[in-house]
Amino acid sequence: MSDVRRSFLTAEWRWLVMLTFEVDPRALTPLIPAGTVLDLLDGRALMSVVGFRFVSTRLIGLAIPGHRDFDEVNLRFYVRREDPRHDPRRGVVFVREIVPRRAIAIVARLGYNEPYVSLPMRSSTPAPGASVPGQIEYAWKAAGGWNRITASAAGAPSVAGPGDPAAFVTERYWGYTRQRNGRTIEYEVLHPRWRLWHADEATLDLGGGTLYGGELDAALSAPPWLALIADGSAVSVSAPRRLI
Repeated sequence: MSDVRRSFLTAEWRWLVMLTFEVDPRALTPLIPAGTVLDLLDGRALMSVVGFRFVSTRLIGLAIPGHRDFDEVNLRFYVRREDPRHDPRRGVVFVREIVPRRAIAIVARLGYNEPYVSLPMRSSTPAPGASVPGQIEYAWKAAGGWNRITASAAGAPSVAGPGDPAAFVTERYWGYTRQRNGRTIEYEVLHPRWRLWHADEATLDLGGGTLYGGELDAALSAPPWLALIADGSAVSVSAPRRLI
């Protein structure tokens, strides 16, 4: 059962493109927040590049003019927290989060110490009310030029069942962030299970740029291990709670 926590952010997350890559777990070890452990799938360490639309965003119930609808692209990996009072809490750790507006990045860094940066962005997503996606693209401009993540839906959508690798990637309802003093905060992300399409023509083009650097970018140069599109839903993100 979830703890009762005050909602800090509410929004809709729409048309998620999720490209997942296998990575050497040793490259992630220095990034694991205290109190959590790396969550493996059949011995694989995975990280994902995720692009999506924030829609109808509110902070503490308030809509901020000019900051309600925007794109985000993030790089994340997967951890869990063992707690004898609960089932294991499976969550994510963000390595880099890109948004187009500086104020959004500042609020996220101040409130959660999340690794947000602000860069020019553009996207091509289905029209409002669309039930079947075509090709989706999220792009951001870095020093090396325009980078992009693209995918096209293949087949009919479904909801991932137990044991499906897609469930390992998408059924994540907790976030963990290392703080400047080395401690960890935990926050809850509530949303229903999403409809998922497996994706064709899924590409990540860094255009000579970088999402993080070193071994992580090297892993991102390989073809995706898993490529998904999700239609998304309403979400609620709780206020952070200090874990350790």
